[in-house]
Formats: sequence, structure tokens, C-alpha cells
Amino acid sequence: MECYHSRFRPGPPFFTQGDIHIRGYNAPMIPEWTPMRRPNAWRGAGSLSTPKSTSRREFGRVALGAAMLGGVSQASGAVHSSQPGIKLCAQSSAKPSDTDLLFLNQLGAEYVSVASTPDLRTAQGFLQIKQRYADAGITVWNIGNMSVHNMPEVTLNLPGRDKKIEEYKQYLRNLGAAGIYYTTYAHMGNGIWSSGRATIRGSAAREFDLASPNKQGVWDGVIFKEPLSHGREFTKEEIWANYIYFIKQVVPVAEEAGVKIGIHPDDPPVPVLAGVPRCIFSTFDGYRRAMEIANSPNVGICMCCGTWLEGGRQLTGKDPEEMIRYFGAQKIWKIHFRNVSAPLPHFVETFMDDGYYDMYKIMKALRDVNFDGIVILDHSPELVGGGNAQTAYGFAYMRALLNRANAEYKS
Repeated sequence: MECYHSRFRPGPPFFTQGDIHIRGYNAPMIPEWTPMRRPNAWRGAGSLSTPKSTSRREFGRVALGAAMLGGVSQASGAVHSSQPGIKLCAQSSAKPSDTDLLFLNQLGAEYVSVASTPDLRTAQGFLQIKQRYADAGITVWNIGNMSVHNMPEVTLNLPGRDKKIEEYKQYLRNLGAAGIYYTTYAHMGNGIWSSGRATIRGSAAREFDLASPNKQGVWDGVIFKEPLSHGREFTKEEIWANYIYFIKQVVPVAEEAGVKIGIHPDDPPVPVLAGVPRCIFSTFDGYRRAMEIANSPNVGICMCCGTWLEGGRQLTGKDPEEMIRYFGAQKIWKIHFRNVSAPLPHFVETFMDDGYYDMYKIMKALRDVNFDGIVILDHSPELVGGGNAQTAYGFAYMRALLNRANAEYKS
């Protein structure tokens, strides 16, 4: 298990009046003692030791620097392997401030997931994002693009479908050229649905009640409502045909670019909402068939545990632990870590320790299957202190579960 005391932010000399600079924070200097491993690399002035070998973070910065100097080139097309082990990840900005980076270092976050801004949706723009984080010793795992993350034109065969598919293909090429080898895709025709906000332990959180007349879907600023979000009812056969049309075109590009596509479940996994069936990425059988149709090492699953728990086994066919144990690390590449109060027809997003599911079962299953992707905090109730407080709570909770899973695995 890596010692997380080894991440230090560059800055003023570490040593001032007997203090040491730890994750950007001045703390009393501790004499060397046996229970704590010495850090692999102490960065900045006043370094206590010089590492005998290049650390993973230093190697990433060197490799990225070489890529920037050599210009953008196409990936080889292979499925790229990653460092072994479960990677805890934080959601972060495409243009992080120095304070953002300091917070991530203090948190001990080695990986981030980033949503790109329109001006940076090119290979060079993605490299710029990577370099900013690499300078702080942080690895960018994936860079999203809301313009093609979820496309009703594709899911429902609306006007402009082929244009959106071409845009998605170019997005994959840009990722591969920038050395980003994973992205999440959603295949929802009318967005993520909710019926309002509820209070959980004094915090406001998303609520969905199937019986509520106020429920609606939202995606990228567009609102979808019942009875028919797109003026007519769609059939399951149409949704499947549209998925096949899309995936058969993008698979060759993903394989050539070396980018893995993890497909997110429909949120919520209600069989039909406002005339649109959610018949593929809402059940175990749907995912299994979709993976068989794609028939590619570059198409897999983003397992959103919160979404899956919304459905419950009665709708999805398997709970999150069972999904992980069936598909394994070969097909599941990203975990959205979230709990809910109960399965449909009515749920509220809640704190990880306050929902109906034991989240440790998920972390233990990931450890058992040798998962080597990322685990990231998903939607969570609002906290006093804002986004950083939410992230710190979630990251610490996930860290505790991971430490327990690793300890039990070793024993």
C-alpha cells in the first residue's frame, strides 16, 4: 500500500522554524521514525532525500513533456494498460486554479476526471489540461466533452445523427492523440430525471418519485417532460438499432486511437420515460447483449453504482457487486460511487453511509477482481463548505473502504 504522506506541493522552502511543508501545509517536523515510510520523493527546496528511481508521478511528467515537445501523434491502437490497483479519483476543472491543485494535493488525490471547456476540445487542448495537472503531480484519467457525452440525436435517430457521430469520432481521435485512453459515454434519449430536492441529514439532495407530476429529465440545459419528450413513442427495437448503428461506426476509431469507452447506465433505470424505452443500459441482460454486439476490447462499462441502486435487483437483474464480479476488470473501467435511500419507485441520493446498500461490498468486489480503473465520487448531498467539503468527505470515505479491502485481501 502506497504511503500517502509522500505527496508534497512545490513552494517555499519546506523548513521554517522547525516545520515541514506537507501537502502544501506547514506542520511540525517529525523526526524520522520507523512506523512511517520515508517518502519516495520530497519536492522543492530543502529536500530531505534524493529518490533512487523515478517515481510514477515524475515519470508521468517526463513522458508528458516529451509528448508536448514531439507534437501530437496518433495512438498505436492497442488497449493501453494502466498502473495496477484501484485508483481513487476526484472530479476537477479543466482550468484549475493554484488553490484547486493545492486542495487535491492535500487530499492525496493522484487522479482527476475533467470536463473540458469548448475552447480546449482539441488534442492540443487536452495536452494543455494534462500538463497543468502533471506539473502538480496529478494524472488526468479522462477528459469529458459534454457535446458528445450523451447525444439524443444518436439514441433516437434524430436529425443531425451522422454529424454527431463524426464529432464523436474526432473526439476519440483527439483523446488518443493526447494520451487519454478512457472516456465515458451515455446512451440516454431524454436525460437524467428527478422530481425535485429532498433533505437528508440537513442536506439538500436529488430526489426522484415515479408518481410525482413534477418529474422531468434534463441534459445540457434541455428539459424533457411527460407525456412524450419527443412527440411520439419509440420502440425498444429502434433504441437497439440506433445503438448498433452508432457502436459499429465508433469501434474501429476507438480501437485505432487506443481509447476505451465505458458506457454509463440510464439514470434512472426506469423501463420507459416519456415515451423513450431505457432498455439497454438499465439491466444486466441489456449490458451483456450490448457488449456482445460491440465485440470490442475498447467497449466496456462505467458502473454508476448509484444509478444501479436506483433500479434495484428487481429492475436491473443484478446488484453492483454482482455486476462487478460478472464483468470483472476486463469490462468495468470506471466506478461512480454513490448510495441512495431506496430503490424505485422513490429514491433520494444520500451519503455513502446512509443509503440502503453496503458500499463496502462494492470496494471489496473491486479488490477481489483486481480492478485497476478509477473510483470517483458521484452526485452527493450538499454540505456546508461547498464542493470541497463534499469531495473531502467522499474521498476520505472511499479511502477508508479501500484501506479495509486491501488489508482484508492481504490477510
